[in-house]
Amino acid sequence: MTASSVEQLRKEGNELFKCGDYEGALGAYTQALGLDATPQDQAILHRNRAACHLKLEDYDKAETEASKAIEKDGGDVKALYRRSQALEKLGRLDQAVLDLQRCVSLEPKNKVFQEALRNIGGQIQEKVRYMSSTDAKVEQMFQILLDPEEKGTEKKQKASQNLVVLAREDAGAEKIFRSNGVQLLQRLLDTGETDLMLAALRTLVGICSEHQSRTVATLSILGTRRVVSILGVENQAVSLAACHLLQVMFDALKEGVKKGFQGKEGAIIVDPARELKVLISNLLDLLTEVGVSGQGRDNALTLLIKAVPRKSLKDPNNSLTLWVIDQGLKKILEVGGSLQDPPGELTVTANSRMSASILLSKLFDDLKCDAERENFHRLCENYIKSWFEGQGLAGKLRAIQTVSCLLQGPCDAGNRALELSGVMESVIALCASEQEEEQLVAVEALIHAAGKAKRASFITANGVSLLKDLYKRSEKDSIRIRALVGLCKLGSAGGTDFSMKQFAEGSTLKLAKQCRKWLCNDQIDAGTRRWAVEGLAYLTFDADVKEEFVEDAAALKALFQLSRSEERSVLFAVASALVNCTNSYDYEEPDPKMVELAKYAKQHVPEQHPKDKPSFVRARVKKLLAAGVVSAMACMVKTESPVLTSSCRELLSRVFLALVEEVEDRGTVVAQGGGRALIPLALEGTDVGQTKAAQALAKLTITSNPEMTFPGERIYEVVRPLVSLLHLNCSGLQNFEALMALTNLAGISERLRQKILKEKAVPMIEGYMFEEHEMIRRAATECMCNLAMSKEVQDLFEAQGNDRLKLLVLYSGEDDELLQRAAAGGLAMLTSMRPTLCSRIPQVTTHWLEILQALLLSSNRELQHRGAVVVLNMVEASRQIASTLMESEMMEILSVLAKGDQSPVTRAAAACLDKAVEYGLIQPNQDGE
Repeated sequence: MTASSVEQLRKEGNELFKCGDYEGALGAYTQALGLDATPQDQAILHRNRAACHLKLEDYDKAETEASKAIEKDGGDVKALYRRSQALEKLGRLDQAVLDLQRCVSLEPKNKVFQEALRNIGGQIQEKVRYMSSTDAKVEQMFQILLDPEEKGTEKKQKASQNLVVLAREDAGAEKIFRSNGVQLLQRLLDTGETDLMLAALRTLVGICSEHQSRTVATLSILGTRRVVSILGVENQAVSLAACHLLQVMFDALKEGVKKGFQGKEGAIIVDPARELKVLISNLLDLLTEVGVSGQGRDNALTLLIKAVPRKSLKDPNNSLTLWVIDQGLKKILEVGGSLQDPPGELTVTANSRMSASILLSKLFDDLKCDAERENFHRLCENYIKSWFEGQGLAGKLRAIQTVSCLLQGPCDAGNRALELSGVMESVIALCASEQEEEQLVAVEALIHAAGKAKRASFITANGVSLLKDLYKRSEKDSIRIRALVGLCKLGSAGGTDFSMKQFAEGSTLKLAKQCRKWLCNDQIDAGTRRWAVEGLAYLTFDADVKEEFVEDAAALKALFQLSRSEERSVLFAVASALVNCTNSYDYEEPDPKMVELAKYAKQHVPEQHPKDKPSFVRARVKKLLAAGVVSAMACMVKTESPVLTSSCRELLSRVFLALVEEVEDRGTVVAQGGGRALIPLALEGTDVGQTKAAQALAKLTITSNPEMTFPGERIYEVVRPLVSLLHLNCSGLQNFEALMALTNLAGISERLRQKILKEKAVPMIEGYMFEEHEMIRRAATECMCNLAMSKEVQDLFEAQGNDRLKLLVLYSGEDDELLQRAAAGGLAMLTSMRPTLCSRIPQVTTHWLEILQALLLSSNRELQHRGAVVVLNMVEASRQIASTLMESEMMEILSVLAKGDQSPVTRAAAACLDKAVEYGLIQPNQDGE
């Protein structure tokens, strides 16, 4: 901005506000406040900032700004009205009505204020009626639930359901809370009856949801320790319900920390950060408590994964992570290093150690500097040494298991632990043990170490012969299958490079065949069969293995069934195998000149397998679709397990994008639930994964009916991922497909158009209207024309000082017929909806008349019709414009068109001439034509 005075900045802000650029307007008003503004100017600027915040739906800030304006000028009626709007949105109706009453007293004849006061009065009366009616209901429900004579009755079940439903509404939750509800819910929890405990926990979710003061009060009444302990019960449904409640409590407390301790209802909490740490401390204690169920331990790990690390690395504060590492790293390592069989060990599930690895990885990734990472390494190494040294064989096994856990999580820490004195030697020695449990621990550690660069050469030299020996000689399938995976991992070191193979010709196929055999053997437990999938995940780098695998219907069926089982740690391996089979990993064709140069320099040149060519990949995709891959992946996406990491989500997104590449396959993907599964993948995960999923959504939205592909409210969730593809860091193809998909959505309903506007897509779409690539330019124009059905977009075209209308007029005269059709359609609609734009068309370019004449003379009937509608709108809008048109060759063209066969073009042309006659600009001939 070049303006230097308060008045200039305020005017600039007003113009930006009119154009819909509320962030820009906010910036201008803020800059003006920084200058030497008078109290009166300050009041105006604060109330203008309140208007911006209302538009941006930040009602807390809108209330604050309006209050500042009122402090400067107590009679500022606009500020009072804006504060009332903000207070109404925040649910503080009693305060909003006071502001509105003041507005009416200042301007008694203002109908807007009178209507707003009537509306809010009605809302208050409704709330009072609702609250008074719920008083009796709450009391009655608790009486039924706590009556020992009502055990197991239908009446009791209905009362518990009603209580849960009531708590979902904020007013109902408040009423339960104020009716001594938490103490009564505690009595329900104390009964130990599953149905009553579930009803109590679900009601507490409603009470605590987005409400930190009620959350703190609930924790105080029930006791943080008591709430956390419910996680550890054997009943899976109760444990999951407690997990959901704790997640809601975490969200409420973290929001309180972020907002400076101010709750939704305006109450001030002393320090939600302290409550947060108490909650996390209790979760960490639960991890190592004997008697806690494996499911409860997994749920505790899941909560820590979600609650502790920063959501974004842009947030500079990682103090919670540092605190958890200092207070609880050893407890997490204890779960990660636990052994399932020995008595006295912690109860764990098949997923517990993987969840611990993921939590450790998240904590390590959240560290900001070398000093913090060094502390993490030191704590891990000290813990491993404490078990490895002086604790006998059991201690060594525990230490090796902990190293395995680290290798699956923060592998830097795992590599450091491998280099501790005696660790690697013990792993090699225990592989030859006579005891199956000891062999299992050692072989798994060897497998996890094999993929790490620092140890790969050592293991390749020393481990292959050992693993081959175990595979051939062991009589136990559990050992053989793990040894096989180790061989698979070492055998796939070359990745997709066909020229780099570790084993003799045919060995890889033999290994894959054995993996498929174990995978299909349902007599083997799921935990062991998971290792067969791990082996295939490595071996499917080989195209021959891919071809055989997709032909094996039984193996594919077994793979998909295993992905749906409780063995959640298999998800990453399944996703990896599918990525390999569909070739959806990133691959760039090497530059031929660079290849020649590399050969000349005797450097290694990667080679692609002949069976990885597009025709083979397409055939494999069709076989996977026929086998039901989409429904299996949809189930994988639904899982709540922490094993569904961002990396795993990315792999699934890659596969989905490969599955929808061919237009004829998209119907199958939609029918098997692919559209529904893609939405969460596009909203959460790595940047690459989200982009891939968003592109797959775009492809589905382009070629299928969006209302059928994404039924109900789901269609509105598609908008944000599609808009994310408009950013400049995306490829031209992604931009084009996003624009096409948004065009389809914008043509469906006004609510969808509003959603697109709310996601701030319009400026980006406008930018692509200037793109050099003709297909992107055309798609952006089509999208803008569909959006122009919205009032806000029409306002943008009508705003002074912009070239939006000029661009549409010029594009209507382009050689690209499809671009012409889109631009002319937009012009026809805009001039119909906003007649004021008709008078501006002659001002935007001197070629306007030629462009309109060319449209009417086009051989394309659609272009003719759109041109005729634009001309008719201009004639009807102004006699002066009509006169200019009739004095040109336009009258002859219209006369010829009006005499044609009955069609929309003929009728529009005739209507133009009739209006000209009405204006007295032309006279009908003797035949009355």
